[in-house]
Amino acid sequence: MAILESSGTSSASTSRTNASADDVQVPTIIEPRKGWWHFHWRDLWAYRELLFFLVWRDVKVRYKQTLLGASWAIIQPTLQLVVFTIIFGRLAGVNTNGIPYPLFNLAGLLPWQFFANTVGQAANSLVGSASIVRKVYFPRLAIPTASVLAGVVDFGLSFLILLALMVWYRWPLTPEIFLLPLFLLLAMFTAMGVGFWLSAINARYRDVRHATPFLIQLWLFATPVVYPSNLVEGYWQFLYALNPMVSVVEGFRWALLGTQPPGLLMLISVMMAVTIFSSGLFYFQAVERKFADII
Repeated sequence: MAILESSGTSSASTSRTNASADDVQVPTIIEPRKGWWHFHWRDLWAYRELLFFLVWRDVKVRYKQTLLGASWAIIQPTLQLVVFTIIFGRLAGVNTNGIPYPLFNLAGLLPWQFFANTVGQAANSLVGSASIVRKVYFPRLAIPTASVLAGVVDFGLSFLILLALMVWYRWPLTPEIFLLPLFLLLAMFTAMGVGFWLSAINARYRDVRHATPFLIQLWLFATPVVYPSNLVEGYWQFLYALNPMVSVVEGFRWALLGTQPPGLLMLISVMMAVTIFSSGLFYFQAVERKFADII
């Protein structure tokens, strides 16, 4: 019996020892990345729930304690449409090749407003989330990315105005409308690239928040929002196509209103958008490890 009890005790001790060994957790060591390119997309995917939370936070904070709430996503483009229609449609008499100017303008205004708003939000996103950046580790890239993704919600609401306007003018839908998400994706990539650049620079130099509205205003006049792109002729078209938003706006009008397709110059815009996105991602990753110290 003694041998059996001793054996049982030994087995129980061994079982407790194994259980204790299983409970031991191996510590995770987080080290700053070195160099320009050491980002792994699986890191962002692993924190996809946090990314969703940041998107939801940006949407809620944007309209928190406002009287009209999410209605501002509809009011803002409507007021801009009225102003642009009076100035450029009636007074300046911009030629739109038979398309009603309100419809012509809104088809370009919505993607532009999406780009302008998301770039402005992304530029200040890191500074606005300084308390989180200092305390918790997560891919910092999620912060400006969430600002851009949150803009899709506003775009979806304001897009209802365009659909209502097309019904008002009895403008038929074209089969090219199914390509509309591709042009929205091009606008998102461009906005993310610019947002990566501006948010990373703004972490060190706060002048960016003052320069961003001025940059967006200049960018507006370099984009065919209030005028058709065929006003630019000759070799200037190649320089004009370096602005990715040119192809985005022209692509929206082609997919919705049946205007001239962007053409081969769109390849230049796509290459430029990829360049902006890649370079912004490179720079963001290069200075990411310093954010907690300088914000």
